[in-house]
Amino acid sequence: MGRGRQKAKHTKVARELKYFSPDTNYNALAEELSTGSSDPHAGWSEEDFAEEESRA
Repeated sequence: MGRGRQKAKHTKVARELKYFSPDTNYNALAEELSTGSSDPHAGWSEEDFAEEESRA
């Protein structure tokens, strides 16, 4: 197999990702943004905090 077939597959995948447009649920987004919580970590679990600390 040459590089051409592999490159063509990667190009196809990249093009699909570039032009993929999922449906956006604007009502759910508005509800999430309107909670008014000033805590940026609201709704996070203890596991999320552990993962975040391990990255730092």
